Amino acid sequence: MYYSCISCGERSADVGILHRCPRCGDLLEIQYDYDVKDISVDVWEARDASVWRYRELLPIKKPTSIVTLKEGGTPLYECRRIGKDLQIKDVHVKNEGENPTGSFKDRGMTVAVTKVVEVGGTTVTCASTGNTSASLAAYAARAGLRCIIFIPEGKIALGKLVQAVAHGAEVIQLQGNFDEALEAALAIVELDKSVFLLNSINPFRVEGQKTLAFEICSQLGYRSPDVVIIPVGNAGNITSLWKGFKEFKRLHIIDELPRIIGVQAEGASPIAEAFHGKLNRIERARNPETVATAIRIGNPVNWKRALAAAYESHGAILTVSDAEILKAQRYLASREGVFVEPASASSIAYLEKGLKDGQIGRDEEVVCVTTGHGLKDPDIVLNRFKDLKSYPPDIKTLQKVVQAKYL
Repeated sequence: MYYSCISCGERSADVGILHRCPRCGDLLEIQYDYDVKDISVDVWEARDASVWRYRELLPIKKPTSIVTLKEGGTPLYECRRIGKDLQIKDVHVKNEGENPTGSFKDRGMTVAVTKVVEVGGTTVTCASTGNTSASLAAYAARAGLRCIIFIPEGKIALGKLVQAVAHGAEVIQLQGNFDEALEAALAIVELDKSVFLLNSINPFRVEGQKTLAFEICSQLGYRSPDVVIIPVGNAGNITSLWKGFKEFKRLHIIDELPRIIGVQAEGASPIAEAFHGKLNRIERARNPETVATAIRIGNPVNWKRALAAAYESHGAILTVSDAEILKAQRYLASREGVFVEPASASSIAYLEKGLKDGQIGRDEEVVCVTTGHGLKDPDIVLNRFKDLKSYPPDIKTLQKVVQAKYL
C-alpha cells in the first residue's frame, strides 16, 4: 500500500499513520498495487460476514493487531411495502445501525484503531457529534487505549454521549459547534505527536468504511445496484462508499458502477449547495442546524471527494428538510420495522423526492443506506408522546378507546 494525495497526486510510502499530504497539505487516500492482489470471492464467502472478510483490501500488515467487535455483516432488507407504496421495482435498506455500537462508524474504527495498535500508539482522539465518539470509545476500550473526545456543547444526542462515557472515554465539552471541536482536536494532535486523530480525515477510517460497498455487492450476488442513496455529513461515508465500488470494478468483481446520491439536511448543506451551483468548492455553513444531529456539519473535511463521487458516478448531492426527515423516520419504522436515527432517515426522505423529480427511475434497483440506530437519539421520538394520556384499567373504558382508535 501507499498514500496518494487527493489533490496533487503525491505518493508517500507506508511509513506509519499520515493524515495530510507532505507536499500540499490536502487529504490522503490509501492505494494498493491491485495487479498483485490475490483476490478470491470464494475465499471471502467462506469467511464470516464482517469488515475483516475483505482483509486483502485493507491496509493492515499484522493480523495479530486486529481490534474487532465483529462489525460489518449488516442486513440488506428488501422493502416490499415501501416499494409498493412508491411504485418502485426494487428498494432495499442497508441498515448500518446493526453494527456493534449502533452505527456505520464501527467499520472505519476497527481498521483505524487496529492501525494505531500496529504502530504502537497508546492514545486516540476525535471530535464528534455523537456516533464517532461512541464508536471510538468502544474500540479504544477493546484495545486498551486512552481515548479523548471533544464534543460541541449541547449538540450531542444523549444516547451517543452515554455510550462514550460508559466505555471510559475522557469527554471534553467545548463551547461551539462540531467544526470548532474538530479544530481543537487537530490542534492537540499537532502539539502531541503521540495522540492519533481518528476522525474521517484519517485515511484508515475510509478503508474500513468502504467495506459497506463490498457488502452491498455481495448481498446482491456480486453486482451493483442502479442507485445508492446515502446521508452526508462530514462526507467520509460517501467517500468510502464510492472508493469501495470503484475498487470492486477495477478488480472485475462487478461490471457496472451505481449512481451515488448523497443527502444533506437543508440546515447543513454546504456540499449540496456546491453541487447545485456546479462548483468545485464549498462555502462553510457557519451555524449549521438540523434535527439530524449526525449530519449537522458546516465544514465537512471530505467535501472534495463527496463532490467527486457525485460527479464521477453521474449522481448528485441533494437536500431534504427536517420535516421530511422526521416523516421518513416514522414511515420506515412503521412500514418496514426498521428504526433509525433522524440522519439515517434522510436517505429514505429523499427516495420519494427522487422518484418525483426524475433522479430515480421506478424500474431501478435502489439501496438506501441508513447509518445509525433509532435509539441513538430517542428524544426526537419521545417528544411526540409528551401528552400521552392515561386510562383506568377498566375493560369497558379500554374497549371504547380501542374501538375509537380503529374507527
